[in-house]
Amino acid sequence: MKKSTPFSHIKFSCCTLLCCLVAFPTSNANEVKNKLQASIDRDAEESIEIAQTIWDLAELGYQEFESSKLLQQKAKEAGFTVETAVADIPTAFVASYGSGQPIIGILGEFDALPGLSQKVSQHREAHIKGGAGHACGHNLFAAGSWAAAKAIKEQIANGTLSGTIRFYGTPAEEGGAGKVYMARSGVFDDVDVMLHWHPAGFNDASPRSTNANKGAKFRFHGIPAHAALSPEKGRSALDAVEAMNFMANLMREHVPESSRIHYVITQGGEAPNVVPEFAEVFYYIRHPDFKTVQELFDRLVLTAQAAAMGTETKMDFEVINGSYNILPNTTLSQITYNNLVEVGGVTYNADEQKFAEELYTTLYKPDAKLGSQEQIRPFVPSAGRASSDVGDVSWQVPTAGLTTACLIPGSYLHTWQAVAAGGSSIAHKGMLNASKVLAMTAAELMQNPDLIAAAREEWEADRGEDFKYVPLLGDRDPPLDYRK
Repeated sequence: MKKSTPFSHIKFSCCTLLCCLVAFPTSNANEVKNKLQASIDRDAEESIEIAQTIWDLAELGYQEFESSKLLQQKAKEAGFTVETAVADIPTAFVASYGSGQPIIGILGEFDALPGLSQKVSQHREAHIKGGAGHACGHNLFAAGSWAAAKAIKEQIANGTLSGTIRFYGTPAEEGGAGKVYMARSGVFDDVDVMLHWHPAGFNDASPRSTNANKGAKFRFHGIPAHAALSPEKGRSALDAVEAMNFMANLMREHVPESSRIHYVITQGGEAPNVVPEFAEVFYYIRHPDFKTVQELFDRLVLTAQAAAMGTETKMDFEVINGSYNILPNTTLSQITYNNLVEVGGVTYNADEQKFAEELYTTLYKPDAKLGSQEQIRPFVPSAGRASSDVGDVSWQVPTAGLTTACLIPGSYLHTWQAVAAGGSSIAHKGMLNASKVLAMTAAELMQNPDLIAAAREEWEADRGEDFKYVPLLGDRDPPLDYRK
């Protein structure tokens, strides 16, 4: 059988999609979409309040107890059945409404990033000194996805739509791989289609892959000694870390060009006059193909073993995270894209324009201009360099996502500017647009089972007949304390 690639079925999928769209141009479909948008607009104040509460909480991965509790409470109040602590993760949950097929899932994230606390300001001002911040917009991700799920629930309740809608509360995307543990536990196994979105500085719903990723902490154990009086008695764990880093940097010359290797020394000793007894370095390996990531990781382990041998120290390592590259689905992406075009971009009022202009001046080499938040990017398949635990979900369920302009154009995630914008009305407008697109796409799929069948046919061909899901992080338990 000819090996397929993530984009090898674009022609087939688009043709199939076109036929399906021609077959179902009902006025009822448009009426349902109008009702969904109206419902999301009606509940906009509540959705914004949820987003702002989670923005204020700024809880780190696997510690999002209040954020998760809030979302679960809202789901229960809306009549959803909520399964808690799924996959042995206290803050993970599944909220379901309806019965039977199709089962449409919508992902929601809610973890923040350490050290990026920021006020809604055009200047660098920590909201809480040394605190965390939603620099990846997961406060919006959670609230926006929930709003879409709730809107679909209303249409199931009144008999307009049939099937099951699920809202997945997924913790610790930022390096904790929450969705991978959920995927491994089987919570996505019966889902027909999974939808997700992410805040950005632009509007796009093109099929997009990502890098696969595997991360681990390498720990070295040496012998302490007085660094001046008796250095010969010591064996430096920090020397081992530095030796490993040196060899890993040499390895960069002999890896595929699309690879990424990066690290931070998390512990390097306590005092210069004490030979370090313990040192730790945290590595990430990335590549567009998950199999190559594993191969590179195995080579990285060899550098750690060699460093320990050469410095007469002992080494152990702990795999912290590992995620597949996202498997894009052109059939689903085209449906999502059409709905994004229908909803449109983000328009600023005078105050928002002033805020955006001032914040824009703080950006380093912005790659987009103000005003582009009103536009929808062309439908062009692409490959991103970041990683996401959505990747593992996409290899278990046909999956599609989108981005909306919640940040100002030209800005980047994981920055203080992203936190500032993410707590502003600019972000709320982008979030509500995402809610509408997700709800409209879910409804379209519920009304047209042939679209789901076409998406699954493409997905099965791209995975290949022999695919077997084996998590990159192995059988370890969720690292619930990785942010402590």
